[in-house]
This record gives sequence, structure tokens and C-alpha cells, in this order.
Amino acid sequence: MPVIGAVADDLTGATTVGVLLSRSGIKTAAIFSDSNLNDNSDLAKYDGLIVSSDSRSLPKDQAYVEVAKATKSLQTLGITQFSKRTDTTLRGGIGVEIDAMLDVLGDEYVAVMVPSMPKSRRIMVGGFSLIEGVPLIRTQVFNDVKTPVRENYIPRLISEQSQQQVGLVTIDSVMAGVEDLKQALNVARAKGDRIILVDAVSEDDVEVIADALVELQWKVLSVDPGALTEKLALRHCDTHQTDDSNADLQVTTRHRSQDNKMVIIAAGSATEVTKKQMEVLCSDKRNQRVHLNAIDLILNTDEAIRDALDDIMAVIKKHPKAKSIIIETALKGRRLDLNKTDHKYNLALGECSKRINVALGEIVGQLIQRVGKEKVAGLYMTGGDTMVNVCERLHVHCIELIDYVIPQTDIGRFIDGEYKDMPFICKGGMTGNDHIVTEIVERLFNESLRGKTHEKESSRGKLENAC
Repeated sequence: MPVIGAVADDLTGATTVGVLLSRSGIKTAAIFSDSNLNDNSDLAKYDGLIVSSDSRSLPKDQAYVEVAKATKSLQTLGITQFSKRTDTTLRGGIGVEIDAMLDVLGDEYVAVMVPSMPKSRRIMVGGFSLIEGVPLIRTQVFNDVKTPVRENYIPRLISEQSQQQVGLVTIDSVMAGVEDLKQALNVARAKGDRIILVDAVSEDDVEVIADALVELQWKVLSVDPGALTEKLALRHCDTHQTDDSNADLQVTTRHRSQDNKMVIIAAGSATEVTKKQMEVLCSDKRNQRVHLNAIDLILNTDEAIRDALDDIMAVIKKHPKAKSIIIETALKGRRLDLNKTDHKYNLALGECSKRINVALGEIVGQLIQRVGKEKVAGLYMTGGDTMVNVCERLHVHCIELIDYVIPQTDIGRFIDGEYKDMPFICKGGMTGNDHIVTEIVERLFNESLRGKTHEKESSRGKLENAC
């Protein structure tokens, strides 16, 4: 029965926190919408459920409604530990989404926000967010296409978004240890702070914060990218970690026999980080890129999809042993300003982005049908919107989280739909070094072969039981 329930503002956020829990031995699934929570009996076997409210770029009133609905749905399942998963670069309306969850959970709950993800080199110190040592507003998120962040002092950022009183507990109290931190937290709550931000620069700091909260016995809404949620979950759940290192080793030596398979990559992210990663991947000619014209996808969608599929199939025919096919719209030439394009063509704000991602989902879906699912080792998707649209096209509503390649580059399998058990990896557009996509392609081949091994073992077990 589920014990932990989290709400994430997009699907990649849901997978990130879900993988952290899974790696800690807490069986976890991510659900695309709260409406799917009661439609799948398989979800009862999971300890953690992460719901995507898909609300990051919504107007604040609409985001409030979606997050409140998701929280109520989790409540009805008897969940007792709640988390609001935030983006590591603090995009979206975090404050209003905290308000929505607190309003549903009741006055006895207090939100403790730890925006740090030390393993990904995202930390907060003195209330200021640093991304790999760089102030948040000096990173690409300042010019994010949909949800730019223009404030670096996080207490002020959250105060501007929330109706609640916001406080800050600084790193000195955390470094002083559990007892001093408990005292600082009590002082903040006594002042009337309902959202308490806490500095953290290391995993040890997050451990101290979790220990303090458990000892205080507060009803806590954990607000974080995943690190604090994981630490609190470990203190509330029985875990059953397994060692798959031998399986990984075995699969790595065998996957090259899968020469007839390929990885399909849907590159929805338009960041410079993603562009560089794909350039490195394509330096190996076994990985073939197909560039799609974004304007055609926006204005002449059906024709552009047909043309794209013809182009992709031609590439596959020419390169039948290609390891991966990269389908992208933003990796060549100048990046398209989607907000300006919306305005130019008299479209609603966000409509261009939506049409591109819907088209990518349709192209991936039709491509798998054409080549056959047995040809596909797995899917790699960049960006939450891309992943949502691909999964919607494949009629996937729930996914199991397994592991990560690196933090925020998450591995899972589809739980439902025609492509049940197909492995996938999803990644935020600003994560990873230049060679990460090469590692991702290799890992998907590994997961594909491991999945076949598991299928054989499962079938053998069923046969033995029948006998």
C-alpha cells in the first residue's frame, strides 16, 4: 500500500524523485494525472506514488487547482507522507503550488523547503541558489523559453508566489547539528512561518535536516527536488534494496548481439547543453539525426509529420544497423523563440511549443508502428513536455522508475499500454556532460536485454507453477 505521495509540476520531475526513492529500495511509480490513480490496480504494489500535475507553465490559478486535485487524490489512498517536488532551477509557480497542497492538507502541516540537490551540484546557501557554483540567474534558466527565473534570493522568490509567511534557516544552524537545527526550526514556526526554507550544501546537510524533522514529529510537507523526500522516506519506510551490479555487468557484455535494434531519441529540449550532447553523439556515424522544421510542424502539422516519417524511414533504410535515430527540431541553426513565434502567428502563448511536442509524440508513435516494437531497444526523451506527448501517443499512463544514469537522467519502464515493459530514459535539458547521451544509448540496450531476460524468467516461473 502506498505510503509516500508526491506532486511534481512536470513528468521529468516526477521521474527524478521517483528514481531516488527506487534506488533506496522504495518501489515507486509515476502517474501522468491524478485521474489515473484509481484506474490501475497494479499501483497498490508500490510504496511511493508520484503524480505529475503538468502545471509548471500554467497560470497560477489553474496550477493551484491541478495541484490541489492531485493532493486530494493521494489523500484518498491513505498516504501520510507528502512531498512537493520542485525543479532544481526553481522554474514554475512553486509558491502557489505549495499553497495548494497546504490548503488541502490542513493547518497542522508546515512546508519545509530544501531546494538543494547536492549530487547534481545544486545547492542553497544563505538563501541563494547556486547551480554548479554559478548563481541561478546567471545560468540558462534566466532565459528559459517558457518559465524564466529572474530572482536569485529564494525566500523572496517564494514570498512573491505564495500567500504564506516564508522564513529561512541558514547553513550555520544546519552545520551545528540536529539539536541546534531543531531549535532554529521551532523559532521559525513560532514566528508564524508556514514555509521554512533551509540551506544545504551537502548530502550530510540534508541528512541532518531529515533527522531534525523526524525528531520534531511535525506533519511536514517536504518541498524539494528529491533529496529531502528520499531521506524522509528512508526514515518512514521498510526498504528492500537489491544489488543489480552483476546483472549490469553481464548485460553490458552481451548487448552488442542486438545489432538489429535501435534507440529512438525525441529531442524536445532546445538548450545549448542538449545541442552539444547530441553533436557528440552524432560524431559516431552509427547514430543518425533527422532534423525537422519546427515552423512546418506548427503551421502544417499533418503534412510535416508525413514528410518527417518518410525522411526517417529513408535514413533507417540507408543505415539499417543504426544504433539510434535522433528526431529533433532545435539542434540546427538558430534557436526558435517560441513566444515570439506565438505572437507572430496570432497563437495563444505556449501553442507553438504544444504543437511541436504533440507532433514529436505522433512521429515517435507512428515510427514504432512502422518498424515494429521488437526493433526498438528503448526510447530516450529530453524535456518533460516531449515525454508527456510521446507517452500519451503510446497510451502509457503509468511508469515504474528503476534507476538513473546520472541524477536527473532517469531510467524506467512503461507499466501499461501496448508497449508495457519497454524501457525509456528521460532527462531535463540542462543536465549532464557532453558524453551523457552516448551513455544513455548504451544503457537502453542494456535495459532492453535485461527486460528480455526477465520476461523469460517470468514465463518459466508461470510454466513451472502450471505444472
